[in-house]
Order: sequence, then structure tokens, then C-alpha cells
Amino acid sequence: MGTAGRPQRPRSLGAGGLQRPHARNRVGPLHADEAESGAEITTGHPTSSSTLPGLVVTMYRHAVIDDESDVLVTTGTGYGTALACRRLGDKRVTSIDVDAALVEKASDRLASVGLTPQTAVCDITGPLPGQYDRIVSTVSVPVVPASWLAALRPGGRLVTTLARTGLIVTADKSPDGGAIGRTAPDAAGFMATRLGDDYPPGLDAVYERARAAEGEAVTTGRYPVLYVPDAWDVWSMLELTVPGIEHRCTDDGDRRTVWLLHPDGSWARAEGQWTDPPTVHQSGPRRLWDELERIRHRLNREGGLPVYGAHVRIDPDGTTHLKRGAWSATIG
Repeated sequence: MGTAGRPQRPRSLGAGGLQRPHARNRVGPLHADEAESGAEITTGHPTSSSTLPGLVVTMYRHAVIDDESDVLVTTGTGYGTALACRRLGDKRVTSIDVDAALVEKASDRLASVGLTPQTAVCDITGPLPGQYDRIVSTVSVPVVPASWLAALRPGGRLVTTLARTGLIVTADKSPDGGAIGRTAPDAAGFMATRLGDDYPPGLDAVYERARAAEGEAVTTGRYPVLYVPDAWDVWSMLELTVPGIEHRCTDDGDRRTVWLLHPDGSWARAEGQWTDPPTVHQSGPRRLWDELERIRHRLNREGGLPVYGAHVRIDPDGTTHLKRGAWSATIG
């Protein structure tokens, strides 16, 4: 599965060996399997994609799956489910997806190679259909669902990514019903969970205001224009600092314009030529570009950001606490 809330244009985000899903198999409610030859190219936001095989294996390695593990995985195309079945035998694997058509198609593919794991059409953020030793989610969640902690057996492990970040969280169930773990030193991005056929509308109304308007504050930025999702640690840190920012970008030769948009109506637009300091417009209750520059100051001063390798403590209700050194953040 892939990542939601992405910008309006495709980007190459594989620098530093980081991996991101790359092949779309569903756009909005339309499935690639149902595309007709010669039909017009569908436009819109991807709602499912094929995960890079190496990334599936990376997530399973973080789960430390052993021979006796009962594992819950997410379905998508069924590829990751097939790997888990080959490792454990299909009777120990449960595969779920919110999309009934994806579950049906994946089940058919799996059956064609002799694999019959338990499958279910299920919202992964709600009640789960059993008890498990491992939960491995190749969709990202805004907060760890309390239902995962309820469905994990004592000592069980969950592995997931946090929405709008590149953070992989691994955590083992603790006696209090929560979980303890860390953010992995490597990174990945997946599509976010959804409840319907498509994701809700993005921040188009905020973008229309921000596209060319004069900001309430107009300044010259210190650093060259950065499209934040291109810099995984900065992207993750900004999401933990100001959750919910949507990023958009256009390039015109060496000139780049980026927008930071927030549901509270705040926006920032930065325009610059190559490495020149950009002109920055900001409006709304928060100064989003100022928040970004504070993070870039820290990165330059310390040579890194504390988001990767952070200690993680998850409460039984799913509230997630991250801490590394003097830095901390709470999600949920």
C-alpha cells in the first residue's frame, strides 16, 4: 500500500536508500485490474499501490517473526501476504483490507498458488478479527489504534509507519496493555488508512487562497526552497511539530514554488531560484515556514534530527510518546 495526502505531482523520493511504494493499482475507486484497453488515462489520487518487495521484507524483519507467530498483515495486492504464508504457512496468517474488491482479487491470486490464509474486509483502525503475536501494517496510521494493543498477545509486537512521516515504529506489548519500542533508524512511507472508496478532499480551498495571494507576513527565507517530503527527517519532524500540513510544489526550470497548507487555514508559500534565498509569504494563525526554518536551524546546528532511533511508549489507548535525549513528542 502507498501514501495518502501527497502533492499534486509525482516526486522521486528514494534518496539515501529510503524506500517508498511506487506502482499504483487503484486510483480513487478505480482498480487497475478493471481498466479497459484503450480507455482514457485515469487521473486522481492513488488509493492503493504495490509495495516495493524489499520494503515488505524490511517490515517483516522489524517484526522479528518466528515459526510460531500468528501474524496479521495488510492485503493490498496480496504480495506481502504470500511472503508471510511462505514463511509461516497460511494457517498462521490473517490478511485484511478495507477494500472488499482488493481482498477478493488478492484471495484469488493467493489461491492460484495454493495459499488460503484467513482474509477479512476490515477497517484496520477498528476491532480486529482475532488475537496475534505480530501485527505488521503496510498502511500508515495517524495514531496507533487501541484495537491493535487489545489484539496483541502478551509480548506481541506491532510494526507500522506513522502517517505523513517516514517513521517506522516497532513496539512490544507491555504488561500494562500498552507497548514499548522505538522508531527504526531506517525509514519508509505508506499510504494512510482510509474508510471509504477514496480519501476525503484535501486542502484545495486553502491552496486557492495561498496560490498567489500576498501574505500577512512577507520575508526572505534563510535557506533555499525545500519541498519538505524530499527530506524525510525534516518531513517527519515537521509533522510531529505541526501535525496535518499538506505540501505542494511546482518547478519551472531552476525556479521552485512550494506551499505548506494547514487545516486551520494557515499557509506559507516560498518561491526561489535554485539556491537563492526565497521570498516567503505566510498567513493564518501559524507561521508554517517559521516552524520549518526552526527545524532546519536545528538540523544545521546538530547535524541530525532526533526522530529516528527515538524511544517509543504507547499507552493502552494508543497515545504514542516519542523521546530522544531532551526532545519529546506526543501523538494522539
